[in-house]
Amino acid sequence: MVEAGAERVADGVHAEPLLDDDKAYRFQLVCVGSGSVRVVFKPASAGQKATVPCDGAVAQQRLTVSEPLRIDVDGGKGSTGMIAWQIDTV
Repeated sequence: MVEAGAERVADGVHAEPLLDDDKAYRFQLVCVGSGSVRVVFKPASAGQKATVPCDGAVAQQRLTVSEPLRIDVDGGKGSTGMIAWQIDTV
């Protein structure tokens, strides 16, 4: 595990993990509650934007970085619950 966290959907996740350039990582996120959350990576080339339902299912995708990364996860209108996320090396 490289980095992880848990936040309320209302607060969202706003992280700038320190990752090595040109290495592959796996980003995993789970939201438990109601509604959905939107995941955005900056730069956009690091990973794909996604909408994840707050149904307890784990969503994951591969990340590659070549510059500093920012991850933003924000709840949709009326969404409630908790978000847990983790980054692992591949």
